[in-house]
Amino acid sequence: MTELAILLPLVGFVALAALTVIVLRRAGSIVAKTREAEGFRLAIRDLAVRVETSLDGATGRIDAVRRGQVPADSIGPTVEAATEAVARYADEARAISGPERVVEIRDDIVAELERAGRALEMVEHGATILAQVRRRGRELEAQTALKRGYLNLLHAREAVARHAARVEDLKVSVEPGGRNAVVTVREPRSDHTM
Repeated sequence: MTELAILLPLVGFVALAALTVIVLRRAGSIVAKTREAEGFRLAIRDLAVRVETSLDGATGRIDAVRRGQVPADSIGPTVEAATEAVARYADEARAISGPERVVEIRDDIVAELERAGRALEMVEHGATILAQVRRRGRELEAQTALKRGYLNLLHAREAVARHAARVEDLKVSVEPGGRNAVVTVREPRSDHTM
């Protein structure tokens, strides 16, 4: 009887300790995934702000050349600086690690930054032709290249902002069965209610 009186509390203590360990491990998994998701969110948010700032200045200057407000040969340093910044941002974005299920956001941003780089090349091509133009046919080609590059740069800039906004919808949840914590992107909420 005395052995049973000692054994029952001991078994209860071991069961409680095991349950505590299981709960703490699951909570640790959720905390780690939350920390990873928040780090990813902050890195993408910071990158998007810097991309917006850099490309905003470049698009304003390109638009001024496109409209004939400033000479085409004055845009070289702006395009060069923007091209270097976009390449640097793309490399930085590739280095951002995050939850496996949401790295597509990072990949989409990298694709848009590469698109911005190509747009800047087109702008540079158009500005070079425009600065050297002697014939009317080449002027049309230059204006077309400038406009296409400008519009592609605007669209890439907007797409980076749109993809970066998706990180605000990151959510850490526990899989059915409660084994692992996972990070997902919440489905967009519908504003339509029936």
